[in-house]
Amino acid sequence: MKWRDAAGLAAKSLRRRFGRSVLTVLAVALAATLLTALVTIAGTAQTKVLSELSKGGPLAGIKVAAAAPDPSQIDNDNARPGPPKDLDDSVRRTIETMPGVESVVPLVASQVLIVPPDPPVKPDVLAGLPPVPSTLPASSEAPRPSTSAVPGQVRPPDPFTESLVGLDLDRADQLPITVLAGRLPVNHALHEVAVTQGYLSRLGLNKRHAAAVVGTELVFGAPRVFESPGPERPSEREAPRPRLRSMWTRAVVVGVVAQEAAPGQLLVPLEQSLAARDWTRAGGDGGGRLEIPSTEYSGLFVVARGLDRVNEVRSGITDLGYSTSAPENLVASVQRYLRVVEIVLAGIGLIALVIASLGITNAMLAAVRERRREIGVLKAIGARDRDVARVFLLEAAVLGLLGGVLGTALGWTAALGMSRVVNRYLAAQGLVGVELGFPALVLTGGVLGSTILALLAGTLPASRASRLPAREAMEGV
Repeated sequence: MKWRDAAGLAAKSLRRRFGRSVLTVLAVALAATLLTALVTIAGTAQTKVLSELSKGGPLAGIKVAAAAPDPSQIDNDNARPGPPKDLDDSVRRTIETMPGVESVVPLVASQVLIVPPDPPVKPDVLAGLPPVPSTLPASSEAPRPSTSAVPGQVRPPDPFTESLVGLDLDRADQLPITVLAGRLPVNHALHEVAVTQGYLSRLGLNKRHAAAVVGTELVFGAPRVFESPGPERPSEREAPRPRLRSMWTRAVVVGVVAQEAAPGQLLVPLEQSLAARDWTRAGGDGGGRLEIPSTEYSGLFVVARGLDRVNEVRSGITDLGYSTSAPENLVASVQRYLRVVEIVLAGIGLIALVIASLGITNAMLAAVRERRREIGVLKAIGARDRDVARVFLLEAAVLGLLGGVLGTALGWTAALGMSRVVNRYLAAQGLVGVELGFPALVLTGGVLGSTILALLAGTLPASRASRLPAREAMEGV
């Protein structure tokens, strides 16, 4: 018997038992749908959320800070440590040449005095957002009287001191920074600023109200201490009194971010923070009133070439005498848990496929019982055992193939629908959504796996049909 003849007999049998064939295909399709959707979602969580981000991204980042001085170098007479080990361009270049380092992003934090705008929000934008949970700022500072009627009675706090975090914004994608509303400042733009959630908290707002502060204009000043001359009468020997002046900058809030690059509530281009730091350095500390940065860079954010290189890079930086911190232990733990979830979900899908295969086996065994005479006729006209087995295996393969194609298509559609729901939730939480990639391997595996499993399920009925003696099959004819 030729393959074409066997395929024709298999197709005729499937059409004759159309209802049973449809139910069997649906059983396989349901199992394939479950398996494809679960594996696609689990695989996306593994590859998109962690693996792709960790390849030269924030999760493979290492924070480098200036280490405290060696205790052996402390002046024991005065019992005071010297300045910390400097972080400068030479150190940055040294780290960049280390094996396993993707890039190094310098960070400069400087102390500034921030004067919030009045009103601190866009009233028309705030009116379309959820109600403000509190009528007072979250900080303990007493609010200033507002001269504007602001919906929700959001009043600006008194001027406060915070850190201005400067960085190369062209490489912001390599840093742990997430835009909650608006955008990041344009690099080299000295009159744009992004604020953090800490700034929102001072206004009594949360990240759901982030859009309301975008477009407002605040003022911040870098302080400098000047020594005022003493009294003119020489009889009064008083020390010069420190006098404080600030270099003021007016900037537009272009975005709200969640960032862990460095402590601070304002995010600006590197040049802006350098200018503020240099202005403060040009004066004194006012008897300890100001924190004067002692190093060129406040910190470095080193990006490794993948999670597997983080420990190697950290060890090299530590050997240089600098303190480091990285989330690779947390990420590794999350990866292990995701792997467990992936295994569990895949196991559920496989169980569903096994149940579907049992359904195929049962349907094929019933077909063998119903087609005893047909099998006897085939053998009587010269069909061999393997020819009969071939017909039944083709039937099983067609059922598995149709169910696999339908199931993987439905599974992919279900995964897309679930990804949209998840992304809406992430957007509501102020987080970046996850794009669902096209899992060609999973979809191909779903179709092939369903077909192979159906073939395995049809092996027993096909073997039983092929061994059926012609005389026994023809009894009663």
